[in-house]
Amino acid sequence: MAATRGRLAVIVATAVLTAGLVGGCDAVDKAMDCVHTADTIADSVTDLQQAVENAANDPGQADSALDAIEKNLRKIGDSTDDADLDKAVDDLDKAVGDVRTALRDGDRTPDVGPVTDAAGELTKVCSK
Repeated sequence: MAATRGRLAVIVATAVLTAGLVGGCDAVDKAMDCVHTADTIADSVTDLQQAVENAANDPGQADSALDAIEKNLRKIGDSTDDADLDKAVDDLDKAVGDVRTALRDGDRTPDVGPVTDAAGELTKVCSK
């Protein structure tokens, strides 16, 4: 999990440097939003994956992880005015909602793949 977070950080740092050299202030603002987003999301997705792995022992842990992700997504959504980033945040929020619904419906090992995929898409937006 730490390796994934490290790769994400390298991608985002590269995006920040590239954006600063190529695009001016708007690009730097977007890249900074993405740095914050990527770091927050990487931690949250890791927490969710661990919580789902441990759901049989502590079902509440998954709910707590989902709450944290949703809280961070609201902060990110409120702090950016970039349409692409907003869409990526919305897609990730939907994937989180689907996992929450699966848990509420009794699935103790929901598929978190769509959450991971949406987080990856967010990284792509950040690296544009």
